[in-house]
Amino acid sequence: MSTIPLIETARLRLTALEERHFDAYAAMLGDSESTRWVGDGQPLDRINAWRSMAMLLGHWQLRGYGMWALENRADGRFVGRAGLLRPEGWPDLEVGWMLTPEARGHGYATEAARAALDFAWRALRVPRAISLIRPGNLASERLAKRLGGELVDTIDFGGAPAQVFAYHPPHA
Repeated sequence: MSTIPLIETARLRLTALEERHFDAYAAMLGDSESTRWVGDGQPLDRINAWRSMAMLLGHWQLRGYGMWALENRADGRFVGRAGLLRPEGWPDLEVGWMLTPEARGHGYATEAARAALDFAWRALRVPRAISLIRPGNLASERLAKRLGGELVDTIDFGGAPAQVFAYHPPHA
């Protein structure tokens, strides 16, 4: 059984998704702007939000890494999810993020994604990670570039185009 590590950054706590996060998590996945660039682009109802959360927790058990809940360290409020994924059918290890509407524009996604990539380099010792970003998702494209990502390909993923931004560990 995999233990989900706790990571703290300057403003965030990256922690295991728990049932106490579910109402805020379901509200985030029920928001059409939050899901616009993910999967089929449609918001999820509570049942499918529950399935999403269960899949993310199961990913930790199957792969030893996954997505964290993001909590604001100042007040403990759930502000999103971020972390590492490679479910069956994924082209490579992906670093991904999603924030609640009120948490956007504060740099939380950058902070969390940097922590997730650092975990990938230190704990998993992977030679590369990617982000799959739908064309037109300019905010995520800018974030990928801030993280040092390089656009290396555009692929058909889930029946729609996805840009592949690649990251590599920093050289010591």
